[in-house]
Amino acid sequence: MATFTLELVSPEQLLFTGEVESVVVPGSEGEFTVLKDHAPMMSTLKPGLVTIVEASTQRRLFVRGGFADVNPAGLTILAETAVPIEDLDAARFDAEIKAANDDVAGASTDDGRRLAQTNLDQLRNLRSALSL
Repeated sequence: MATFTLELVSPEQLLFTGEVESVVVPGSEGEFTVLKDHAPMMSTLKPGLVTIVEASTQRRLFVRGGFADVNPAGLTILAETAVPIEDLDAARFDAEIKAANDDVAGASTDDGRRLAQTNLDQLRNLRSALSL
């Protein structure tokens, strides 16, 4: 299968760089899959899993917020938070959910509160789906 370049970066570190076959990205408007020669686009990210498919392996990372940029050079994901799925535990997710709860409580507008509540609901659903 044809490959393209992926870079996944968080403020703390470069989590992945290399040639991949496909990447599933949790876009704010819905998940999308990037393959070689994907049309250029940008998307914000919702909390969810990035699934990276290499030749014979698959990696999954939890991301919370950020941007995905698909361009002729490949895919760049700039995540606010990114953690390999094997490093996740219930305590970490509980901290993410608490932060999202604080965002809901601190929202000063209806739109801000709605967006914060959507983020909180997504985190709760993801935690449940991962059985953490």
